[in-house]
Amino acid sequence: MSGEKTEEPTAQKLKKAKQEGQIGRTQDLGAWAGMLAASIILPRTLAKAMEHAEELMAKVPETIADPDPAKALGILKEGLMGAAWTVLPLALTMMAVGIVAAGAQGGIRVATKLFKPKFNRLNPFTGIKRMVGPQGLWEGAKALIKTTVLGVVLYLTMKDIIPTLMTAGQLPLRSLIGVINDAAVQLIRAAAAVGLVMAAADYFVVRRRTRKQLKMSKEEVKQEHKNTEGDPLIKAQIRAKQHAMARNRQMADVPTADVVVVNPVHIAVALRYEPEKGAPRVVAKGQGPLAAKIRDLATENRIPMVQDVPLARALNKDCEIGQEIPAEFYGAVAKVLAFVMSLKARGAAAGFHRNPNPTPAAA
Repeated sequence: MSGEKTEEPTAQKLKKAKQEGQIGRTQDLGAWAGMLAASIILPRTLAKAMEHAEELMAKVPETIADPDPAKALGILKEGLMGAAWTVLPLALTMMAVGIVAAGAQGGIRVATKLFKPKFNRLNPFTGIKRMVGPQGLWEGAKALIKTTVLGVVLYLTMKDIIPTLMTAGQLPLRSLIGVINDAAVQLIRAAAAVGLVMAAADYFVVRRRTRKQLKMSKEEVKQEHKNTEGDPLIKAQIRAKQHAMARNRQMADVPTADVVVVNPVHIAVALRYEPEKGAPRVVAKGQGPLAAKIRDLATENRIPMVQDVPLARALNKDCEIGQEIPAEFYGAVAKVLAFVMSLKARGAAAGFHRNPNPTPAAA
């Protein structure tokens, strides 16, 4: 069936889907990658936080001894600023990782069409279909696997730290914080590693589903090709008009020619020589009916026509309209022009003439 979507999406379809935000990507990849990056920076962040907290706590007795509201506000301001500067590298790292993860999954682009309201998004049947369809089953399975795996990771991490926490009263505060810090980092790294594996699987599933949604029918591919490349009938009409305009332009230049080299019947090439502009130029050329039209115009405008079969064929084959003749034709064309000048000197240039000295090398 022509309506069955069996064809892979074209480059144009993929580009349009990307502009509309229909890209196969998973949000989990950026989240878990950010968490893994955070676990690397977190120990230093906590260490700086502890140093800053100790500095502030050292100022508390002095403030209590001299309860000045201005000093208290200064300590509060210093604490807030210190906390912000301590957390800033962590926040920037997670943001950068999220951007890189999004870019790796298809680039970063603001899909403005997603902001336009679409009433089909409010259709409850569409939402129910997603919930009970393959997408809903995959989301449910993913949530179950995620919860189970994270529960196992949490258990394996906490079972080693619980005995230490039970004796927390016997440990100095810095040691206790160090133990908790190490356990938290270990937990985050283990969870992030497992999460990245699940995110990679989710990415391939989402990408495969999106690719399937973007598949096209044979008729859609044909229509897009027609829209992109243009209707063949219209293109043929445009080419015909362009050829007609080119013929009209060169026919208008025939009266300006100095000589028309003919075959004598099938080919005609009109040449104009202006010494100040360089070598002779081809102002018109053609075969069959077009050659007959050039000969008629030459007769009407008293342009000399010289029969030179090899030269006419070579000029028609190797020269373009409006361009100077190639260097290999200089000698042959010079002989034709010299012959025409001798005819003009005798007042007998108009009409048809046979070249008395055809040049075989010009063939």
